Amino acid sequence: MTDLDEYGRPEPPLAADETATLLGFLDHQRATFEWKCRGLDAAALRVTVGVSSMTLGGLLKHLAYVEDDWFSRDLHDRPRREPFASVDWDADPDWEWHSATDDTPDELVALWRECVDGARSSTERALNDDGLDTLTRRAFPDGRRISLRWILVHMIEEYARHNGHADLLRESIDGEVGE
Repeated sequence: MTDLDEYGRPEPPLAADETATLLGFLDHQRATFEWKCRGLDAAALRVTVGVSSMTLGGLLKHLAYVEDDWFSRDLHDRPRREPFASVDWDADPDWEWHSATDDTPDELVALWRECVDGARSSTERALNDDGLDTLTRRAFPDGRRISLRWILVHMIEEYARHNGHADLLRESIDGEVGE
């Protein structure tokens, strides 16, 4: 059983193998992000800070896209899922950031959770293949492929970076602070 902190986040294991440690820290970062978005209405998800156009709604959709892209498209070479598949990414490389204003909070949270659940399933499948050494089925244009280990570390970094943004946005919305 995983211990939860006062914000409902699972605590990463203090002494575990590499896989459990990486998954524990990624789930902790995901839960931190979820906490920062919890209970907000559409207007709150559209709030910006300073000159930045970044919003919590945009972060929800961006992180849903990133989860799906790394764990489904890159790791297992699956086609992009909707709503991402029909986007002309060359014409609009920041689509997920600004299109979030058209979505309800329930739609954004549901999309993010579906993509996180899919990422967890994809991770489990890869761990059953070659573990953390599983290489992506989809290669970079230069032919290089990366390991599941690299993806997990990258995703921890991705969430940690965006959780800093989420901290600032949430504090500007209702003053809630913490970690």
